[in-house]
Amino acid sequence: MRFVILVLTALCSIFAIDVGAVGHASATVGSGTTLGSALFYLGLGGAVVVGAVLDTGGLTMADIAKRLDPNDRIARIIELLMQKNQILEDMRWIEGNLVTGNRTTVRTGLPQVFWRLLNQGVPTSKSHTAQIDEQCGMLEAYSQVDRDLAELGGNLNAVRLSEARPFIEAMNQELASTLFYGAASSPEEFIGLAPRYSSLTAPNGSNIISAAGSGADNTSIWLIAWDEETVCGIYPKGSTAGLFHEDLGLETVENAGGVAGRLMRAYRDHWQWKAGIALKDWRYVIRICNVDVSDLGGATPADLIDAMEQAEEIIPDELGTRAFYMNRTVRRFLRKQYRTDVASGGGLTYENVGGKRVTMFGTTPVRISDAILNTEAAVA
Repeated sequence: MRFVILVLTALCSIFAIDVGAVGHASATVGSGTTLGSALFYLGLGGAVVVGAVLDTGGLTMADIAKRLDPNDRIARIIELLMQKNQILEDMRWIEGNLVTGNRTTVRTGLPQVFWRLLNQGVPTSKSHTAQIDEQCGMLEAYSQVDRDLAELGGNLNAVRLSEARPFIEAMNQELASTLFYGAASSPEEFIGLAPRYSSLTAPNGSNIISAAGSGADNTSIWLIAWDEETVCGIYPKGSTAGLFHEDLGLETVENAGGVAGRLMRAYRDHWQWKAGIALKDWRYVIRICNVDVSDLGGATPADLIDAMEQAEEIIPDELGTRAFYMNRTVRRFLRKQYRTDVASGGGLTYENVGGKRVTMFGTTPVRISDAILNTEAAVA
């Protein structure tokens, strides 16, 4: 296979083709000669339509060439784009009671009670409830690899696996980002936590602690107590939890490359994640917002320790499994503030939880979520 790649690269050089453009419509050969023609001359493209626009959403020969090690095997790819989103490890998940999500009934008012004198009655009263419908979204993707490209060099399974890993990572990153920032203005998503805790004067404003930052370079720290009765992940009634993968195997792709009537055999995979979040009791989520990132390294940074202590005292009781979530920038400065405070008895501690070394703030784990941005607008 490497010989084929080298010959292709040499031909591209002779005909002035950009190798990085192989498989893209913009690739041309010399004066008016198309990449399809060049492949035809190689004996690799007898069925290629000259001048056809190839699908830029599929793997190309150049993509495969960049994945080979010196032994012509698919190399171990260093995942530089991988994020750490430990919130996905901590979330409790329940099956929703609706086919589109979950309906929660909450108490919104207590009945009146009265002191009574002898021989005098009291009026009747009642409590009040409300129902909240939470919607799930469908996160979905397809991967597709031309059969002949995937089978070159006998690396079929390795090629497909090398493409599966980034899809899993992309799904994880998108779900974690939506957990925090999913917007009501995007009906295909579910509503995340940040839009729900976005005003200091809202009824749940008592659960928002401002670190007094300004501008558009702010970030947040979240304290969440996960439980089926507080806040949890949901999936639609009758479906299954977690990331669903379906190996569609070898299929015939119609209108291949965007050309009507053209057929191609390709290996396909389907990825889907039906998920949402049910905020059943807003008191069990605390947002420490307006943490000015540019000020953290200055003379007057936000007092992260004090804000986190306040957050722990706001949650009503010990219901749920608690964890703090912050990005790695904030955690670095948190550790720095604790080093400064260690002379007076402070200091982050570490415990072994489930076989893993976990950073603790008091008795609460401190977890990293790279999905939390450093570019949040100030919450007013």
